[in-house]
Formats: sequence, C-alpha cells, structure tokens
Amino acid sequence: MSPAKHPPHFDASFKALFADLVRWRRDVRRFRTDPVPPDLIERLLTLAAHAPSVGFCQPWRFVLVETAERRAAIADNFRQSNQAALAGYDGERRALYARLKLEGLTLAPVHLAVCADEGTATGHRLGRATMPETLRYSVVAAVQTFWLAARAEGLGVGWVSILDPAAVCRELDLPSDWTLVAYLCIGWPQEEHDDPELERHGWETRLDQTAIQPLRR
Repeated sequence: MSPAKHPPHFDASFKALFADLVRWRRDVRRFRTDPVPPDLIERLLTLAAHAPSVGFCQPWRFVLVETAERRAAIADNFRQSNQAALAGYDGERRALYARLKLEGLTLAPVHLAVCADEGTATGHRLGRATMPETLRYSVVAAVQTFWLAARAEGLGVGWVSILDPAAVCRELDLPSDWTLVAYLCIGWPQEEHDDPELERHGWETRLDQTAIQPLRR
C-alpha cells in the first residue's frame, strides 16, 4: 500500500475560479470548425475517468465518432427524433421549439458517445443491488467531470439528448450490453455566455433559489 499523501490546499482564489468555472459551463451548440488536438481529448478523458463510481465499477465507455458515415447516421437520428419531439408541442411553445438550436452536430469537430457498460464485472456489483441505476449515474458523473475539464481548457461541450439511444448503439455497432448515456459535441465555441441558451431565448427561467432549498425532516 502506498503511503498516504497530504491533500492539496485550495485557497480562496482557486475557490473563486472554480465557482466561475461552474457558472460558465454552458451547453454549447455553436462551434467553430477549428480542430481540437487529439492529445487534449485524451487528457480530458483521463480526468473524466477519475469521476466517482458506485462500487468503484468505473462503467464509462467512450466512443469517438469520426467517420462521415456514422456521423451522418447520428444526424439523421437527430432529425427524426427532433421531428417527433416537435409534434409533441403546439401553439407558441411549438413555434419557439422550432426556432431553437438544439444540437451542434454539423460543426463540432469532435463527437463523443459516452456509454454505460451494464455488464461490467468491475466493482462486483457493490452498491447496485437496491439501486442498479447508480451505474448510469456514475457515467453522468464522468460526463460532468469531462465537461468542467473541457470548459477549463476553453472548449465547449453540447449534450445531444434528442436521439433514439438504441438506434445510436446500432449505428455505432456497440456491444449489446452498452447503454448510451450521453452523445457529446465538442469544439471551440463561437461565442461565450454565462447564461443558458434556453434561458436566453425564453424557453425557461432559472428557478428562484428559495424554491429549491432542501427540505428538513
């Protein structure tokens, strides 16, 4: 067993910068087409793999989607899913939905599918007997870790959720026990904002913090 190490000291300046990082982590949909260095993506994925996971199962599986054919299949998947979603709205909400930019698939230089390996033996299923969904929650923690690390490098990330996940897995020819958790578009943002695009365009407003105070029991 290696000797214990002293934890780093995070001073007030770091804490302020971290708060800024969280606030400036936006869901980006407008990207420049400049390439992203592959070694930068590798470093970010290494950091993402330090996210917490239930039973230390480390279930995240990363898939870089690089071929034109597979990207085209994902874009078609989005178009079909988006049309189905649009049909679920009416009136002013439908008109607003139609105006929103909901993905950056065309311009983003990097496409990353993040999956949960449902069949992993790592972790010996510790902590999942009563809450098996924690395996996928662990993957979400890796996504958030990746996202913050990318933002610190000046990269933008967009999570495309308007997709048929089972179809994505087929289109990418993934193992049968992998479940899609996130499809991410990654690149250098065209513009910078510290407020969510959906708030900026009137889709929703941020909840008053008094409305989400913890209950006390």
